[in-house]
Amino acid sequence: MTSPITSGSAAANAANVAASSTANSNSGSGSAASLTQSDFLQLLTAQLKYQSPTSPADPTQMASEFAAISTVDGINSLNTKLSNLSTSTGASQMAQASALVGKQVAVSGDSLITGSSGAAEGAFTLPSATKDTTVTILNPNGSVADTLQLGALSAGQQSFSWDGGTPGTTYSYNVTAADSTGASVSAAPYTVYTVQGVNVSGTSPTLNVAGTASTIPVSSIQTVLGAS
Repeated sequence: MTSPITSGSAAANAANVAASSTANSNSGSGSAASLTQSDFLQLLTAQLKYQSPTSPADPTQMASEFAAISTVDGINSLNTKLSNLSTSTGASQMAQASALVGKQVAVSGDSLITGSSGAAEGAFTLPSATKDTTVTILNPNGSVADTLQLGALSAGQQSFSWDGGTPGTTYSYNVTAADSTGASVSAAPYTVYTVQGVNVSGTSPTLNVAGTASTIPVSSIQTVLGAS
């Protein structure tokens, strides 16, 4: 008479199938890869095939195993999609940053950075039209370097040029403006930089700009001068 398969021999046979399945998976990938959904199914098939007649597999436990397989497979799929999204976002940010090289960009601030000729560009935004607009430029020590009378301006982005500075010096400025009734109009000043290159040493690209060793994030740019 043939002896019934015991639970001990079932475990051994299942273990042998598991080892064979894992070895095949690893040899196919060339590395110690983790078990796939197919490997799990092979293990469950081996468990059913070699189960003891006197102690069959628990249906509740098997249902839990199937649920675990589905969960792991879903997580792997989600991780793949997130990785693809991250790669796509990074490429888009790099393209956006590269397109700014050679252009003048404005960020929140009130600095005027002169180039090799002593000239500087400034920009600001007006919430409403003005009748009189004055830009006061200050030396690094706080004294007045120059005053520009810009006259009446419309609401929105405005820019100005100044060529009376010392090359390579950072000045500051403030804008005073009034509308046709004499009421004060508050301007939002910008610091204008010329983009020289893209820095990719961080988690997202930043911009190398003239006049400072610090890089600036693309997200801080308020406007690009000359852009329509």
